[in-house]
Parts: sequence; structure tokens; C-alpha cells
Amino acid sequence: MIHHSPLPTIDIPEVPLSALVIDPAPARGDKPALVDGATGRVLTYADLDRQVRELAGGLRAHGLDTGDVVALMAPNSPDYAVIFHAVALAGLVITTINPTYTADEVHHQFHDAGAKVVITVGSILPVVQAAASGTDVRTIALLDDVPADAAGVVPYASLFGPPLAEQVPVDLDTVVVLPYSSGTTGLSKGVMLTHRNLVANIEQVRIAGAVGADDVIMGCLPFFHIYGMQVIMNTALAAGGTVVTMPRFDLVQFLELHQRYGITYSFVAPPIVVALAKHPVVDQYDLSHVTYMMSGAAPLSAEVGEEAAARLGCEVVQGYGMTELSPVSHMTPPGRYKPGSVGVTAPNTETAIVDPATGEFLGIDVDGEVWVRGPGVMKGYLNNPDATASTIDADGWLHTGDVGHIDADGHLYVVDRIKELIKYKGFQVPPAELEALLLTHPAVADAAVIGAPDDEAGEIPSAFVVLKPGATATETDITDFVAGQVAHYKQVRKLTFVDAIPKSPSGKILRRILRDEYL
Repeated sequence: MIHHSPLPTIDIPEVPLSALVIDPAPARGDKPALVDGATGRVLTYADLDRQVRELAGGLRAHGLDTGDVVALMAPNSPDYAVIFHAVALAGLVITTINPTYTADEVHHQFHDAGAKVVITVGSILPVVQAAASGTDVRTIALLDDVPADAAGVVPYASLFGPPLAEQVPVDLDTVVVLPYSSGTTGLSKGVMLTHRNLVANIEQVRIAGAVGADDVIMGCLPFFHIYGMQVIMNTALAAGGTVVTMPRFDLVQFLELHQRYGITYSFVAPPIVVALAKHPVVDQYDLSHVTYMMSGAAPLSAEVGEEAAARLGCEVVQGYGMTELSPVSHMTPPGRYKPGSVGVTAPNTETAIVDPATGEFLGIDVDGEVWVRGPGVMKGYLNNPDATASTIDADGWLHTGDVGHIDADGHLYVVDRIKELIKYKGFQVPPAELEALLLTHPAVADAAVIGAPDDEAGEIPSAFVVLKPGATATETDITDFVAGQVAHYKQVRKLTFVDAIPKSPSGKILRRILRDEYL
């Protein structure tokens, strides 16, 4: 059974990215496009258009040719959007890098992507310089002041040149951005996303999500990650809205910016929703302008989502996707919320639920691997045809590796990752289910569950719990709480109290770190 989107099919423009995002900017004039939440600096749409064109022209004058790669390794700021779209306008490719990466991780991405120019910030310059050794990087530019002893490093402003009036001609199936997907094993892989991919997904999110020119959107999630890059930065700019950026997440600043700028759309990750549901400081701020909050990048329990929604007085919903899908394949449009659902299939997209053992397409309410086909499916993994072939089949289906089911209303419920399912005496235990349950315990602030090796059972569910300040729950208190609500094979067999759950900048639990440190 193939599940088609219950949402109306949309017309996707046959244009490059800049035509969708930058070409309308001059008509928007002095309207704020981006606001730096840390400093209050405003970049208007007129500023955005001018700076994008001057930087695009400067990059070409700097000797970069069509298809060359520019690496951007920096925290969120209005400049991030300028650089991103200047690279696209110039017919180049941008690879976005996590600013917290080690030199080895950055070196791999520089080398694999073939980056020639790197734009970064002074605080991580030593990492960038070390990583650039032995790669094609020939220019490092700093967004902030260049230290006197930084030989060969140039100021960002030196990259600007005569403005580029028009998009450098590109085929719509040309790669424009190379984010890297961490995966669960091995080195990260470059995800080749094209102009066609990005334009399609921007329009899917903008139209289905009803994102408009009057919206003020929170930009707290990192723009180097596909969620912040596409769902927040690019969708908001294409719609003519305003993005308020944060260089790093801080709960109090996040709340202050909501109050100061009247944030209407807040795209977040589950740890932020947990804080909004449970942290007492939230009551000190006015978040009444927020009409819609979407959580993505990792599973969110229905109970925590509803607790946050009741406290904020707005819809708190989920979406679903992955870097390889540009990223949104499922979302919850305003008014279509269902508890626990990650939404319905995006317009112009298909979903199949497939038995991973037999390849059989499954029906309603039956768990299987989630497959997606549509305009957001990546071109493939850079320099890795084997990984591409194992992810996208001959019929164009992308195999997500996630387990879930679709109900009669077309809503998708994601149970867990196939590779993360715990095998207890032959039974499959989804860690996300236990994590959601643990978060409902009144003493629990955060939780993660992994499978711990066991000679008899194969694996046992092993939980890591962060207690709320002042809470005094014992291991037995919490394991008994879980045991009373799940089948015998799903019970938590081991519990460890920790100070924090390791997570990626996008909010995903880093189970590998828990395994390495505790098992």
C-alpha cells in the first residue's frame, strides 16, 4: 500500500534557489529579514539582496568556478544567510559544518567535499587551520577580527566584490548544498542536495505550514543542520518573514527574544519542549504571540508536547524528516494535530510502510520501515555510490531506517530506528517509547535508553536519567513506575542517574556516547 499525501498537490517552481529566496528581496525593502538576537543588529531584505549579490560577485572574482565548494563553519547569525545564498547565486556549492567538530572531523569534511574557501569565526580558527592541512583549502576568511599572527587568513569583507546581477546558470539538478549526515557508524557522509530539492521542500513547508510574511520565526536551531537551514532560515526568507537568530541556545535568552520580538512560529527540538513544559522560569515571560510550535530532529513524547502546549496556549506539534529528504517528508499543518503523530505526508510526496525482512508493503496501523519517495529525496551521497544504492532503491524509494506506522487519517507514528531497537530475548523494545514514558515521571527531567549487552537476554533496556533539581527519586521508584505501564519484556532492567544526556546540536540523543562511557 502506498500512502499519498492527504494535503493538496502544490505547484513547485522550476527555478534555482536564488530565484525563490533572493529575487523577491528588493521589493520587500526595509523589512527586517534577519535580526541578530545577541546584538539586535538588523539585516533588511534590501541589505540581504545587496550583500548576497556583492559576495557572490566577489567569490567569482576570487577565482571560484561553477561547482567549487565553499565551507561555512560558524554559529547562527544574519551573515549565515548572506553566505549561504551568495554561494548559491554564484553557482557554487556550500558545505555547512558543525562549529563544535574536532579538527579530525572537520578535516574529513574539507577533504571529502573538496572545499577551497572556508568562512569561519576566530574562536575556532585553530581547529580550522589544523583541519585544512593536506586539503584543497586555499583561503580562510574570518567573520570577526583577524588576529595579527594569523598568517594567510583574510577578513570576510575582503571576499566581497562587484555585485552579481543574475544567477550563474545552473541545472536544477545541480548540487547546491552538502550537509553531512553523521549516521550511526563510520565517517559522516556528504548529502548531495540540489536546487530542485531545496526549492521543493521550502515550498512544501511554506504552503502546508502556512508560513507567511507576517511571521516572526525563532532561529535558535543551528543553521549548519538541515532543520535550521531549510525549515527555519530558507522557508522564512522565501515567505518574506523575519528570522531572529541565536548563536547558541540559552533558555533565558530564547524566552527573552520570544517576548521582545513577538515570535509567532517557533521551530524547536525535543529538549527545548521539555524545558518549556517543566522549567519554572518560563512563567516569567510572555510567549502569547506564539501560534505554532513544531518539534523535530528527534522523537518527542505526546505527553510532554501536550504539557508544553497547555502551558504556552498554542499548538505544539511534530514533524519528521532527515537530511537526505531536504529534510521534511511529514509535518503537522496548523489544525491537524494528533497526539504522538509526526504529521501527515508532505504534499507531492509518497510514503510506504515496508516489512524490513520481506519487503512487503504493509497496510494501516502496521509497523514497518518507513520509505519515502518525492522531490525532496537527495541526489545521493558524495563519493559513496554503495551507500547511495543501499539507501535509495531503483524505484526512487528512500529507505529511512525508521520504524513506524500510518493510521487511517494518514498520520505517521515513528516508533524507533531499526538499528536502535533493543532485542530483549527476541522481543523488540523501542528506546523512544521508554524515554517518553520516563519523562512522564514527576521527578525526571530528561532520559535516554539504550540496549546493554546481556549473556542471557542478548540486550537489556538500560536507562539513563537526569533528575529535576531537588528531586529524590530512587532507582527502584523509577523502574517500578515504568514496570507498571509496559509489557514485561520492555521493563527497564538497569538505571543510571547522570547529570546530563549527551545530545547533538539538533537535539538527537547520542546513544553512542552513552554506550562508550557507561557500557
